[in-house]
Amino acid sequence: MSPRPTLTTEAGAPVSDNQHSQTAGPNGPVLLQDHHLLEKLARFNRERIPERVVHAVGSGAYGTFEVTQDLTRFTRMKVFSAVGKKTEAFLRFSTVAGSKGAPDTARDPRGFAVRFYTEDGNWDLVGNNTPVFFLRDGIKFPDFIHSQKYDPYTNCQEPDNVWDFFSHSPEATHQFTWLFGDRGIPATLRHMDGFGSHTFQWVNAKGERFWVKFHFKTDQGIRTLTTQEAEAIGGKDPQHHQRDLYQAIGRGDFPSWTLKVQVMPEADAASYRFNPFDLTKVWPYKDSPLMEVGRLTLHRNPENFFAEVEQAALDPAHFVPGIGPSPDRMLQARLFAYGDAHRYRLGINSTQLPVNKPWGVKGGARNYGRDGAMRFDGNGGRGPNYEPNSFNGPAQTDESPGTGYSVGGTTGTFVHGKHAEDTDYVQAGALYRLMDEAAKARLVENISGSLAQVSREDIITRAIAHFRAADEDYGSRIAQSVQQKRHAR
Repeated sequence: MSPRPTLTTEAGAPVSDNQHSQTAGPNGPVLLQDHHLLEKLARFNRERIPERVVHAVGSGAYGTFEVTQDLTRFTRMKVFSAVGKKTEAFLRFSTVAGSKGAPDTARDPRGFAVRFYTEDGNWDLVGNNTPVFFLRDGIKFPDFIHSQKYDPYTNCQEPDNVWDFFSHSPEATHQFTWLFGDRGIPATLRHMDGFGSHTFQWVNAKGERFWVKFHFKTDQGIRTLTTQEAEAIGGKDPQHHQRDLYQAIGRGDFPSWTLKVQVMPEADAASYRFNPFDLTKVWPYKDSPLMEVGRLTLHRNPENFFAEVEQAALDPAHFVPGIGPSPDRMLQARLFAYGDAHRYRLGINSTQLPVNKPWGVKGGARNYGRDGAMRFDGNGGRGPNYEPNSFNGPAQTDESPGTGYSVGGTTGTFVHGKHAEDTDYVQAGALYRLMDEAAKARLVENISGSLAQVSREDIITRAIAHFRAADEDYGSRIAQSVQQKRHAR
């Protein structure tokens, strides 16, 4: 057996005793000169970084994406440039509302954030396990999250706050129907779909533009938990989903997802029957059929959770040539918010962390960013920290990304321009009617169980009105169930 390595201080000096503090004699007080003790305690006090405001409870793994179908007619992204092409990837799963330590089996949307380490840089597709979201405009996001988080007075999640916000936000009806339905709690992270959710822009080699939505279909099949099952499992093992993912990969049972896309020609968006950039709506498959792209397989667990999962900083603004944003207002807000959150949590040099570096780029990232807290590489050495320069530093490509789109009108604050079927209720009602009777009963029970805890009748009445507008039977059954539960208390 090889000898054990020597324990050292942060400066590399050998530690002679890690079991006893320095004291003034055997029974005297501890000495301030004990550098090892002070350094150890000081580091311990600073081990925690600010947790994510949202998506704090997370799991992650590495894998490979392989292209299975040729879609170069739609995009010039190199990651999709040839059938059989493989790209390293990282996937972080998460719940949205819970703080660190909360059960990962909660009824909550799951973050489904994929990083592709492409030769053109990191492409981050930061989505969820639902194809829609609660809101269509990012200016409402802080208020929405405040309503879902801990109340300033009780420090508990309060049904009054959750449902009061919803009662004033009819666009959330579709997502609430997803959330309180069977797919609101996946059985494992392996047994759920993932979505880019937003509409993105693709540009091909000819400069033609398309709108695109991304769908990751689980190859393990959909499996879910009931509210009762999730409460029992989460009560015994708050890290149930985390443990299941790591154990599955550890035993060689590698989970995979088939990536499919929906594509819409750029010109079709203006006349489409509803706003195709509205995050509260899906594109029906009959309008835009799914097309297979490739397969994502997870096959390696991180060696250190903090370094590789907690410090992973995925950002929807990380585009590469061939893909760009759309006018989706939620996406536009996220293009700022995510990067800013990482700069706050991890520091300005977080992109230098191993999990965040652009592995696929030969030579790594090249720019004039310098200095800042925790700059742990050569900081650019003797090279100039400005551009343009005369010292052969990195220079722009002068190649247009081609991902622009036409805009017009007077600046100001506006509601979305109306399309023929822009309502907040049509798709929520259609989703309800797709469910079988048993699924409808579970949906009604889940919603009414939460809504019945609300203290104010006006909030309950407004919330039920949204479900009734989606489908009369839907709203009536919730109203009846809420009434029964409130009378039983």
